[in-house]
Amino acid sequence: MKPLLRPIHYFIPKPPWRRRYSHTQPDPSPTANDLLTLLDKSDGAESLISHLSNNKLISLIQEHHKNPQLGFRLFIWATQRSKLCTRMCSSTVIDMLLGDGNGVEMYWRTLEEFRDSGIRIGCDAFSVLIRGYDKLGLAEKAVEAFSRMKDFDCKPDVYTYNAVLYVLVRKEVFLLALAVYNQMLKCNLSPSRTTYSILINGFCKSRKTQDAIQMFDEMTQRGIAPNTITYTIIISGLCKAKRAHDAHRLVDTMKETGCTPDVITYNALLDGYCKLGRLDEAYALVRLLQRDGYVLGVEGYSSLILGLFRARRFDEAHELYGKLIDEGIELDVILCTILIKGLADAGRVTDALNFLSEMSKKGLVPDAYCYNAVIKGFCDLGLLDEARSLHLEISKQDCFPNACTYTILICGMCRNGLIGEAAQIFNEMEKLGCVPSVVTFNALIDGLCKASKLEDAQLLFYKMEIGKKPSLFLRLSQGSDRVIDSASLQKKVEQLCESGLILQAYKLLMQLASSGVAPDVITYNTLINGFCKNGNIDGAFKLFKDMQLKGIAPDSVTYGTLIDGLQRVEREEDAFVVFNQMVKNGCTPSSDVYKSLMTWSCRNRKVSLAVSLWLKYLSSLPHREEEAIKEIEENFKEGQIEKAIQGLLEMDVKFRGLDLGPYTILLIGLCQVQRVDEALRMFSVLQEYKVNVTPPSCVHLINGLCREGNLDLAINVFHYTLERGFMLMPEICNKLLKCLLRSRDKKDRAFDLIRRMRNFGYDLDACLHQTTKLLLQFH
Repeated sequence: MKPLLRPIHYFIPKPPWRRRYSHTQPDPSPTANDLLTLLDKSDGAESLISHLSNNKLISLIQEHHKNPQLGFRLFIWATQRSKLCTRMCSSTVIDMLLGDGNGVEMYWRTLEEFRDSGIRIGCDAFSVLIRGYDKLGLAEKAVEAFSRMKDFDCKPDVYTYNAVLYVLVRKEVFLLALAVYNQMLKCNLSPSRTTYSILINGFCKSRKTQDAIQMFDEMTQRGIAPNTITYTIIISGLCKAKRAHDAHRLVDTMKETGCTPDVITYNALLDGYCKLGRLDEAYALVRLLQRDGYVLGVEGYSSLILGLFRARRFDEAHELYGKLIDEGIELDVILCTILIKGLADAGRVTDALNFLSEMSKKGLVPDAYCYNAVIKGFCDLGLLDEARSLHLEISKQDCFPNACTYTILICGMCRNGLIGEAAQIFNEMEKLGCVPSVVTFNALIDGLCKASKLEDAQLLFYKMEIGKKPSLFLRLSQGSDRVIDSASLQKKVEQLCESGLILQAYKLLMQLASSGVAPDVITYNTLINGFCKNGNIDGAFKLFKDMQLKGIAPDSVTYGTLIDGLQRVEREEDAFVVFNQMVKNGCTPSSDVYKSLMTWSCRNRKVSLAVSLWLKYLSSLPHREEEAIKEIEENFKEGQIEKAIQGLLEMDVKFRGLDLGPYTILLIGLCQVQRVDEALRMFSVLQEYKVNVTPPSCVHLINGLCREGNLDLAINVFHYTLERGFMLMPEICNKLLKCLLRSRDKKDRAFDLIRRMRNFGYDLDACLHQTTKLLLQFH
């Protein structure tokens, strides 16, 4: 065996005057020199190792902080013995790697010396290297260290796999993380709780909640009990997937298994309820948890205040903020951002700007999110010059503006029809080296589609798809192992991993990530909607097929857009074919899809079909009673409209899910098929339940009543609109007035209506048609 090359003074005993004088027995623990002397010997080592503790090893490594290579040699030697390499020992070596400018290079040289001397190297020697590179922000080097283990005849253990999986998930290279996990299983290594926690976190981050749950189930089936961290990760993932009810049940399960939730777990659940707008349940949860000693901190207050702002309950949000201040809880930047955004959303942009200025007085430095909230507030109010002015004023600050800032400005410009200016801002951000995100592309594509500039939208889409590295795109899309969608990319990554080319797989994925922005389902939905609105249904279906070929699953919005597009070109039968295909493919139709089909069914004079569709949707919801739904359907068939609507309303009240949409569609539908009497009875029931009837419903009802000559009832409905603060379009106002003025005995009612309209705020000169004015003059 070739000995390690070391300077000879390492082996010379210390002179007596440098030894510590003691009356006690000499310490039997080996010194660093003793261990280094035995590195190339097989005899005598065990007698010294038996006296070597982990703390002693750490102490010996730390003694050589001025000459790290000695410490590295001791540690790499100790990696052959798992009992010596604890987390603290590894952390000490990582600190040495980071502390010396040449630490990593020196560590590699030491590894090579061991390999060339034929001394076995343990996995921990590479685990610390991977973690060290990760702390330095050098993810690629961490992956390279893992892939080079085979060069040192060192097979990764579960801890080494966990170290590299953590790096891959943090860099969001999840496709590779799964491939590495599969390699780990093929090596007959049993995943640990940490392995599962890392992967579950990855699934949750990539919005694959169902896969995260399957991984969680696999973990428990293997007899590995989840800890608080694992539970919290999946609870947070469920909440982000809008499954707060399932998350709450998991918290209960967690308690039943003896695993205690911590404040982070509870905050994740509370945040889930707040973001879903289920504030009553959020407050109930807080009261329940406070009995168990839960203290509402700045994170909990932030979730509640954000939820109140989103529900436009601004006064309650400010009240809660006052309570937080009274309790002496210190603000953080996140809560300040929420408050600034809340003020801006309420139209109080000046107050938001003032609060931004006051942050520095509180010792807080506003970040890009704070400034973006104010800029968005200006854009929402149509104050685009002020938005651009603030953007320019703070553009010299670090990390500002970012892609989100430009996206906000582009959205603001597009919303105000300034597509040219939006495109100019897009080009400006590219020149400044700010990479457009998928949201930025989607915003401009949406603006171009709404401006009927479909060719420009398609060009931007292709630019987005090919990205900044068209040569990479072309190279991957050619040859026998073409990469044209997510499935073929996953196959390519797995093949590279099986061949031991993990670093090459990592570089490929990172190149793809930096080459451009991949179109997502929103991009396709935006373009499909543009084509449908333009009447190009064939172009829309071509995009629909293209997205599936590229591994992007259509969602409820995709199908709903196609269904609406087919109805627009009078292809009702095809629309229902797409609807059935949607259900068959496992995509649950949203309420919007059902309402779209209902609207078109009513326009096609098929009100009964519209009713059946909505009842079918209600049947798909949890906890809905089948008998109650059947009774509603029977009442509709028998013409008992009051009972049917009462049944629907009572069901909505019970499940706190009142949606005005279906009621509006049905009331208008009844008017369209001249079943005005039933529409009026429905109107009365809605009034009885204190449900606001929408202005479009009132317009159709007034129009139907005028057509049938029921002018007194038409006037009553118009009075209802005045009471509710609705200002109707001139067309229906003129129709009612003309009918009154042309009637035999209702002319005085017309003048009373004119007086009420004037008092309400109608601009009569602008509102009244010339014919109406002439009739008024004549009478």
